[in-house]
Amino acid sequence: MRDSSKPDSSAVEGIAAIVLAAGKSTRMRSKLPKPLHLLCGLPITNHVVRSCRSAGVNRVVVVVGHEAETVQAGLGTEVEYAFQSEPRGTGHAVLAARSQFLNWSGTILVLAGDIPLMPPTTLRRLLDAQRASVSGVAMLTAHLDDATGYGRIIRDEQGSIVGIIEQSDATPEQHSIKEWNPSIYAFQSELLWSALAEIRPQNAQGEYYLTDVIAVLKSRGITIESVAADCAEDVLGINNRVELSTAAGILRKRIQKEHMLAGVSIVDPSTTYIDSDVSIGQDTSIEPCSFLGSGTVIGEDCVIGPMARITRSVVGDKTRIWASHVTDSQIGDRVSVGPYANLRVGTVLAEKVKIGDFVETKKAIFGTGAQASHLSYIGDASVGAGTNIGAGTVTCNFDGFMKHDTTIGQNAFVGSHSTLVAPVVIGDGAIVAAGSVITNNVSADALAIARSRMTLKEGRAALYRADKSAAAAARAAASEGVVEPKRVE
Repeated sequence: MRDSSKPDSSAVEGIAAIVLAAGKSTRMRSKLPKPLHLLCGLPITNHVVRSCRSAGVNRVVVVVGHEAETVQAGLGTEVEYAFQSEPRGTGHAVLAARSQFLNWSGTILVLAGDIPLMPPTTLRRLLDAQRASVSGVAMLTAHLDDATGYGRIIRDEQGSIVGIIEQSDATPEQHSIKEWNPSIYAFQSELLWSALAEIRPQNAQGEYYLTDVIAVLKSRGITIESVAADCAEDVLGINNRVELSTAAGILRKRIQKEHMLAGVSIVDPSTTYIDSDVSIGQDTSIEPCSFLGSGTVIGEDCVIGPMARITRSVVGDKTRIWASHVTDSQIGDRVSVGPYANLRVGTVLAEKVKIGDFVETKKAIFGTGAQASHLSYIGDASVGAGTNIGAGTVTCNFDGFMKHDTTIGQNAFVGSHSTLVAPVVIGDGAIVAAGSVITNNVSADALAIARSRMTLKEGRAALYRADKSAAAAARAAASEGVVEPKRVE
């Protein structure tokens, strides 16, 4: 397993987070580990990491176990990793990160890797409460009318937290408690490690529960500060695909609200899907049934949609894209794309380019004002400024073994239904006659005609129809046993 983390060599203070992502997550019914399931374009656990960073956390250590290498590859190198060798409970998982903090002191935030809706503001309130407390311990709580499945918060007569009881170990009376534990804590580091050393697997699951740390600290006379979550959806955990879908719906609304408050029009939010990490300029309108994937940047005064899907692409100002797919492309200002265009990886469109209906591009560069308006494939090609590509044009870029480039100069004209067999160069100002198959370079300002000469045979159409009629009559007569004479030329 790749290990991207090393213990600090000197004592360091600050705020760290331990994110637990080592479970098998069998309820997802998936070959993909739960931390890597996408939520609005990002892996579930990446949302948790980002929230920690935004809350002021200096270090993030993710505890992995099941399919550790896959999880590490999916989450990236911006965090450190610790490895839980066997699934022995949440307390054991936190202890797996102990070696990362041998020479480190400060506040440690502990939270699960499957609570992607947690706002940074809530984490900051929890951290502020921990730092302000004398005890050095704070935990988040939440309320639900039905807290089935969650650990319950146990308080004494004075209202102080004395412990947490898991669902499987709770009594019927404790099941009625509506205050539950989202498993988000902030500890002074020495208190966390010393309390973890005392917990034992004395429960129905035979596991080391992180929740038992609270009872251990309380037994020492340490007060446990509590911070209430603003709403239950902020601490929604994801255990299956139904909950993943619910979380996606909540997050989409948050993303849309942020864009709309920043000056973006979303005509129908119920049919619009905008991932995390999407930037949209002021006065742009997103029309129904549109999808904007992570890594997409949309400029100002654009109209996107209806039915546009744009992923990992940059779009300039005053551009219109509708009923089209755009992936890994760069699109300039005042460009028109669609309907039903497919812009694939490596497409670059300068300003005022027009890509029309049923045009597909791949690794194609279009200069200012160039056009491909209908039913064309332009791949591995460059098209100069002001050039017009007629309907049905194809750049034949693949010879069965290798890809080859087509270069078309400025202010050229390629007639409809032309085939450009790469490698080939069409010079500036050249004209390619409609229906031509171009296999050799065309010099600047030349006219290229590469098609068979038309042959005209007068009267042959009428003769063809007569032959068809005679053949039909012969078949009909044969079926009745009558032999018709052959037509004499």
